[in-house]
Amino acid sequence: MRIISILVLVVISILEISPVPITPILLLYVVLFRPLWFYEWVLKIYDKN
Repeated sequence: MRIISILVLVVISILEISPVPITPILLLYVVLFRPLWFYEWVLKIYDKN
């Protein structure tokens, strides 16, 4: 799961080079709509098992 998370962050940072700001748009979406996939992703990252 951590490898996938790192890859997603790398892709976002590569796309951030473009003139369209992707990170603030994505963060705004997560804050406003609280998608279930994001919550599950956080639980998997911080899982103690």
